[in-house]
Amino acid sequence: MAKINFGDVVEEVVTREEFPLKKAREVLKDEVIAILGYGVQGPAQALNLKDNGFNVIVGQRKNSSSWEKALADGWVEGKNLFEIEEAAKRGTIVCFLLSDAGQIEVWPKIKKYLTKGKALYFSHGFGITFSKETGIVPPKDIDVILVAPKGAGRSVRQHFLAGRGINASFAIYQDATGKAKDRVLAMGIGIGAGYLFPTTFKKEVYSDLVGERGVLMGALAGIMEAQYELFRKKGHSPSEAFNETVEELTQSLMPMVGEKGMDWMYANCSTTAQRGALDWKGKFKKAVMPVFKELYQKVASGYEARRVIRKNRQKNYRQKLEKELAKMRNSEMWQAGAKVRELRPENQK
Repeated sequence: MAKINFGDVVEEVVTREEFPLKKAREVLKDEVIAILGYGVQGPAQALNLKDNGFNVIVGQRKNSSSWEKALADGWVEGKNLFEIEEAAKRGTIVCFLLSDAGQIEVWPKIKKYLTKGKALYFSHGFGITFSKETGIVPPKDIDVILVAPKGAGRSVRQHFLAGRGINASFAIYQDATGKAKDRVLAMGIGIGAGYLFPTTFKKEVYSDLVGERGVLMGALAGIMEAQYELFRKKGHSPSEAFNETVEELTQSLMPMVGEKGMDWMYANCSTTAQRGALDWKGKFKKAVMPVFKELYQKVASGYEARRVIRKNRQKNYRQKLEKELAKMRNSEMWQAGAKVRELRPENQK
């Protein structure tokens, strides 16, 4: 593993240079990689592995929309596309990429196919970490491994096709064969990870759940809504409110942060913007830190897992979810966003 200096912290990571694709292919040459689930991560990981020359099959509920998507992506029924149980039976590395709710539902059906020497692979630590809530307790004679790309499945595929990679964490929960580390690193390289950094199942799910509810989605949406609504109450037009809240952030500033970091983005803004941002950054940090502390505690205690499982089990959950998303979609802010996107030069005829 390569040692990378992150300021005062030295971290060991795995790069493509020290674990090249050729080595990954050698490690997994006799494996049948069964991707169970073709929703969010499934398509990207399955297609990336296939394109990289690995022996991949897909398991999905027949006649579902995801089954049809798999067919459209070139998977062939009876050749490399099977019902979930059949794929689990055939696979030597069984990739459990169903949703958390789907994993709970399917686990009793696939557990019997996890025979000695196989590997059970996750891209999220939820099922294992919260086993009391999920009932997912793997047999002792199999490897249990994780590779968690730090991006949505769509991004994992797009970056792969562009010749880049999404960074990913990896973890080993159980090494029954002595091959777990080679298996997990080969899988990470196989799906096209930029580099791999070690974690545990517990740390992965804690950071993931906090991140989704925090900066990545929940906090971001909430802060955007607050600023937009303030602008509108103060008499600013929808165009001005949306462009100053969302459009400039996503189209101009965040790409610069992704390219070279927040300090570089600051350095490429006006001195007025720099001074104001630096002066107010601390106030926002102080304001939200208590919320993040509460959030982390609720994730670590299992409260968030129990709440998610309970809500996902409600018969009308999908209908309620669509109502919530429709409320967001139909709000003035995101209706303004739709209009602004239409007016981008590349979308005008």
